[in-house]
This record gives sequence, C-alpha cells and structure tokens, in this order.
Amino acid sequence: MDVGTAKPTPEERAAAPHHLIDVVEPDAPFSLGQWLDLAQAALADVWSRGKQPLLVGGTGQYVWALLEGWRVPRVPPQAEFRRRLEERATREGPEALYEKLKATDPVAAAKIDRRNLRRVIRALEVLEATGKPLSYWQTKEPPPFETLVIGLRLPRDELYRRIDGRVARMVEDGLGDEVRRLLAAGYSRDLPSMSGIGYKEMCQHVAGELDLATAVARIKTETRRLSRHQNSWSKRGDPRVRWIEATKAAAEEAARLLESELGLRTNSAEAAARGR
Repeated sequence: MDVGTAKPTPEERAAAPHHLIDVVEPDAPFSLGQWLDLAQAALADVWSRGKQPLLVGGTGQYVWALLEGWRVPRVPPQAEFRRRLEERATREGPEALYEKLKATDPVAAAKIDRRNLRRVIRALEVLEATGKPLSYWQTKEPPPFETLVIGLRLPRDELYRRIDGRVARMVEDGLGDEVRRLLAAGYSRDLPSMSGIGYKEMCQHVAGELDLATAVARIKTETRRLSRHQNSWSKRGDPRVRWIEATKAAAEEAARLLESELGLRTNSAEAAARGR
C-alpha cells in the first residue's frame, strides 16, 4: 500500500533512514500497543547508534501515546472468552456482565455505559488476560526521555489547497491501479486497511458504485475532515508544542529549534528530508 498511504519515496528514504514502514501486510491486525512496541524498539536502535530520532506524525493518538507514556494493554481479541461472555449476556442479560465489571474494576465501570456490551466485555477481557484492571491501563507513566515537539501551522484555506493537490497527485500516481492490484491479490475491501480514506472510495469506484470524479471529491472531503480531527490532538495553546509556520523556511527554523533546545546539529536539507 504505497500510493494511498503517501509512503516516502525511495529517494526520500535514501536521504535519511525511515523506520516503521512496511511492517505488516494489508490483512494483518495492527494495534496501538503493537505500534508502541515497534516505536520504542526503533528509538532504542537510533539511540544505540548515537543518533537523534525524529518522530514524524501522523496519527495524534499514536504520537501522544508514546510521548505521554500511555499504558496500553497488549491484549488481542480473545474469541473464545468473548463468545462465553456474549452467551452469558444472552442468558442473564447484559446487566450481569456490567455488575461483574463493577465488582472487579469500579473505576472503569464508572466510565463505561452499562448498555455498551462491547466495551464491558473488552474491559473484562483485559482483566482476564493481564490480571490488571482496565483502569490501571488507562493511566500514564512518563517516558524516560525528553522531547521537543514542533507543530507546523497553516491557514486552513492553504491546508485545504494542499490536501486537494495531494489527493490529485495520488490519483495521477496510480491509486486506482494500486487498489485494483490489492483486490486482485485477494485483499477484501472490508479490511480495516482497505476502508481507510482513499482506499474505501477507490474500492467503490472500482466496483462501479462511484464515478471517478465523485470518488476523488469524497477523498478530498474526508481528508479535510481528518485534518480537523487530527488538529484536535495538538491545540494551538498547548504549551508543549512549538508552533512554526509551514513556509519554505520551516526546515531552517526547525533545525534552529533542534540545535537550541536539544543541542542537535543538523542542516536544513537533512531536516527537510526527515521532517517531510
């Protein structure tokens, strides 16, 4: 999945080492916990070589989970356990499972709607698998490293213009052909990876459900909506974020911040390659 994910080009990857690319197949499950394990291993690898890692995001939830030290249970779905609880809910009613959660993890129970059977079962599943309540996993443990967080700021109309241009380039670069190849390889359009922005709409186009112009328009709209959602993870007033204007001089300004705040000597070309 190269085009629809805006994967760094071979030239960009040759300019600076990139990590956590091509780590799973399109039909493989992938969770926040798995990503944190891989990210922490990548950080350790970079530090072991005396280098300074740059975390370039990306999904706000994943970025802040790493920077804030979220405790995330590494518990994949337990099919048999879930089946037993669902059968019990059918026999005794969902309330029985909620009362069980309330007795074992009252803190988590207070945050979960008793009618939300899926979340109740998940909380019990985590407790069963780890021996620790979900409320324990919903806390944070500050990581043992310092960070400098740089945010790029753009006026919304300019951001939308760039989004529209980026989507147009993806289509020109063969997003439709990429989706056709994935479907021909047996990857279902119902997979989470294939229901992401760009892939979902192009699957609909390939299936004859949308004409190309409509599919492209929807990709642009959904990407704009995603940009607004992701922006909520880093508010302009967040004192942890050093905001700079995303102009042609952004790489130089970022490099100055890296040197002044972290003592990291770099140059604008390296910063541009790493911070694309």
